[in-house]
Amino acid sequence: MKEGLEARHRMRLSQADAHYGGDLVAGGHLLELFGDVATELCVRSDGDEGLLAGYSDVSFLEPVYAGDFVEIVAKIIRAGETSREMSFQVLRYASPRPDISDSAAELALEPELVATATGTCVVKKERQRR
Repeated sequence: MKEGLEARHRMRLSQADAHYGGDLVAGGHLLELFGDVATELCVRSDGDEGLLAGYSDVSFLEPVYAGDFVEIVAKIIRAGETSREMSFQVLRYASPRPDISDSAAELALEPELVATATGTCVVKKERQRR
């Protein structure tokens, strides 16, 4: 059963991820992260990387900054013969606290939803191994 299958990836966004003033991370970078987790999910579900065909319903809910700790979550919500519709989330679970010190950080009481999307991956039938 492919529907309901989930992949998660945690990471800290670095200065190299900042694209705008104030260490703001571009929304396009979050889409790249969705793509990475979608690839992992296709490998888990089909034994092939598949191809991300497109996104829909993309929402950037809160700004994301270099130094933020985020979790990217992808879940297969509908599986066709070759298509895999996925939901994506970015959750911020910790942030730097430069007001305290240059190495201080703080865990969020609850992870904050900062971006969502829906996307479709395609895995050709002849490449599916599961």
